[in-house]
Amino acid sequence: MKTIKNIILVIAISMASISLAQIAPVDDNGLAIGGYDVVAYFSGKAEKGLESYSAKYNGVTYYFANITNSNAFKKAPKKYLPQFDGYCAWGVGEKETKFPINPETFDIVDGKLYLFFNGPFNGAPFNTLEPWEAETSRLIKAAHKNWDKINKSN
Repeated sequence: MKTIKNIILVIAISMASISLAQIAPVDDNGLAIGGYDVVAYFSGKAEKGLESYSAKYNGVTYYFANITNSNAFKKAPKKYLPQFDGYCAWGVGEKETKFPINPETFDIVDGKLYLFFNGPFNGAPFNTLEPWEAETSRLIKAAHKNWDKINKSN
């Protein structure tokens, strides 16, 4: 019995660490946001999509949790796309660079989706959503000002 509890504990810890993994906004296979549903964010949750509900936009594949979300995206994709091509909004605004993101860490401001780095950094946890929330207005302005320069240089 103790062995089973230990196995379950190891699995739970492994799953928790997986959810904190940082990813590129678009992977090498052209999949956006690790397969997370960009429409679902607007209902307040980070939700994995399914390959069976997918759509391509500008050469990038997006997965959706259901047909309703897939259809909403197909009707107005720009409405749901994350800002700054999905890179960490705080990184663009505060550090003038592209950081990977944790697809479960996000914010919706004025109908726009922003994604964030949230994981280990220099041996300690770092959630960029926290400093973002402390200075959202300033960081949004800075990020939009920085984005063209950052995007062209990389």
